[in-house]
Amino acid sequence: MTAAPVEAQQPEPAKTAQAVAQTNTLVAKLWNYCNVLRDNGMSTIEYVEQLSYLLFLKMVDESENDPWEGRDMSAVVPAEYNWKSLVGKRGVELEKHYRAVLENLGSRPETTIGTIFDEAQNRITKPALLEKLVVELIGREDWAMTGVDLKGDAYEGLLNKGASDTKTGAGQYFTPRPLIDAMVDVMRPGPEDTITDPACGTGGFLIAAHAYIREHHMGTMSLDERKAYDEGRKIWGNELVTGTARLAAMNMLLHGIGTSDGPSLITVGDALADKPSGKHATLVLANPPFGRKSAITVIGQDGEASKQETEYDRDDFTATTTNKQLNFLQHIMSLTAVGGRAAVVLPDNILFEGGAGEKIRRKLLDEFDLHTILRLPTGIFYADGVKANVLFFDKKAPRADGKPHTSETWVYDFRTGQHFTLKRRPLTRAHLDDFVAAYRAGEPVSSRVESEDENGPFKKFTYDELLAIDKVNLDIKWMKDPTLEDADSGLPPEVIAEEIVRDLQSALNEFTAIARSLGGDVDVPEVEVE
Repeated sequence: MTAAPVEAQQPEPAKTAQAVAQTNTLVAKLWNYCNVLRDNGMSTIEYVEQLSYLLFLKMVDESENDPWEGRDMSAVVPAEYNWKSLVGKRGVELEKHYRAVLENLGSRPETTIGTIFDEAQNRITKPALLEKLVVELIGREDWAMTGVDLKGDAYEGLLNKGASDTKTGAGQYFTPRPLIDAMVDVMRPGPEDTITDPACGTGGFLIAAHAYIREHHMGTMSLDERKAYDEGRKIWGNELVTGTARLAAMNMLLHGIGTSDGPSLITVGDALADKPSGKHATLVLANPPFGRKSAITVIGQDGEASKQETEYDRDDFTATTTNKQLNFLQHIMSLTAVGGRAAVVLPDNILFEGGAGEKIRRKLLDEFDLHTILRLPTGIFYADGVKANVLFFDKKAPRADGKPHTSETWVYDFRTGQHFTLKRRPLTRAHLDDFVAAYRAGEPVSSRVESEDENGPFKKFTYDELLAIDKVNLDIKWMKDPTLEDADSGLPPEVIAEEIVRDLQSALNEFTAIARSLGGDVDVPEVEVE
């Protein structure tokens, strides 16, 4: 029997400037200590992981009742292994107990808390450093602020700091928060949705979707409906890398998603290995990892490691290919429930690559409703030279008349004439306001309006027009970049130079992928633009 809806609650208050400043200050303090641990032989991503264990325990210790489910978050960790069990100890005794905490909390990997601490190891080998972290750095801060999700904001700030270390590859797990928020805003998740991300990284899409539901629907949802999310029946993710899955599980639990002793909402493994088995989603949000080729590392008899390209022989795939993004797109097409919808970030080559790419695009247009493509600018991802798009499509039941489900595709060019950098001009949610307004979420696609200016960003293409393009190339360009036509565009020379470097880096990435696919051993020098 479904419980009666709870009384409506006011949305969480907007973050104040003071709260944002305090969050940034705390993140800066945590990050500055990274230099100390680097001297102890720890990489950036290892530092973030090690700090996350302690930060998680401290935040859980401070947490009050969660209005989502009326539960006491401070009870998610057994008393003998919680934060209070650490703070009274010093030196070698502290280090010994901390190792016991990590071992015991990771003893049940099938649970959320077990996923967080699965195979966790203390890499802070000097007891004095560990004591300084526990007593001085984390222990002295008050992470709980009434009405402000400081714990979640500070934690995500730390993750984003870690993403800036492109040398360790950490940036591949992060999608810009403004882009996530805009995608969620137009997809409008609701209580009836089942939501997943098959390449969830640290859980950004899942957390944003859950936050949207809390803000817009919590007052009308029953307790049973809320529990469905915690039990993994409504929201779940998958991540290939164990350490990143750990961060995702922490991040979600700190945002009130899931329970410590309940089933883990994050599975670890290769999402492409098997087709979905009885668990499809009405909403898929994803940004599969960059890189064209799927590969596994094989150790030969001589002890040398080599890469072997991976093809996935699945009967639900239209084409067999080693292209990782094409395989993820096919997986998401299969993962989406009939009547469901998806929003997926994919690189440009998915839109124009021939062979398998053309076959998959034809299926996408025929059997799905590919109603929107958002062309993204460079300079918003941690990996340089990335040219990407967001594909928005709905999955439909087969039509008796055999006609295609896509009648028209709307392309919004947010790339041409746009210039962003991660530091000097970062992407904000306000930059995407025009796209969100033009999308007209919740209204029929027929209500959309093309840009009045023929050089405007929003343009409609019919199914017949798309099929008439060679190889069904969806990498459609029509806008003229004013910076290329007008020498007095107003952009500083250094910004123009950065754009040139990014274009060259993007071209280099494409040629590198081609060379490697032909068997070449190519080592690409790293180019950092900021």
